[in-house]
Amino acid sequence: MAKEGKKYQASSKLVDKPAYNLADAMPIVKKAAFAKFDETVEVAMRLGVDPKHADQMVRGTVVLPHGLGKSKRVIVIASGDKVREGREAGADESGGEDLVVRIQGGWVDFDAVVATPDMMKSVGKLGKVLGPRGLMPNPKTGTVTVDVARAVKEVKAGKVEFRVDKTGIIHCPVGKVSFEAQKLAENAGALISSVIKAKPASAKGKYVKSIVISSTMGPGLTIDVDSVEAA
Repeated sequence: MAKEGKKYQASSKLVDKPAYNLADAMPIVKKAAFAKFDETVEVAMRLGVDPKHADQMVRGTVVLPHGLGKSKRVIVIASGDKVREGREAGADESGGEDLVVRIQGGWVDFDAVVATPDMMKSVGKLGKVLGPRGLMPNPKTGTVTVDVARAVKEVKAGKVEFRVDKTGIIHCPVGKVSFEAQKLAENAGALISSVIKAKPASAKGKYVKSIVISSTMGPGLTIDVDSVEAA
């Protein structure tokens, strides 16, 4: 078992309660971060679902009120006037078959892809490239749509996708340690609220089993589930 470093041990001593509410947790998360880079703050939620069953898959998107601290590079794959609409909405690249060909050639310098339904036959050819990177457009996340302007603006504004993994856990970033503690708490609250609203009808028993918040290198802080469910 790997030995914990002195900095981590010192940071861990700041965690002196078994559970916190979001407002009290974020100042400690910021103080406990010790890396020389601007660490990402992440929320991990263990859910009482079995992802092996399609009707218990938890997936969705949320626009974080204060973004993630960086502007995502968004491309639009569309046809006709939708190409111009995407460009005017702020897409870094907007096109049709020309972008499909570029991606097939190895170009992946972007963070999100928005596509119109009529282009999905062509976009489907990019599954092996976009799929493993989590960039495949999907109607459930709002990235396959005729309203490309809205989709682009939401991604640019800080829209993030959450999806439960095979162990029943959702991992999702909510900002950087350089953010104000209140903004981190509001971002985390928005994510947690969205996950709670996405509870499958088939889920039985306790839905949110545990919530832990941490920075990239820092210790985890357990969040009082009852405090966020009542918010």
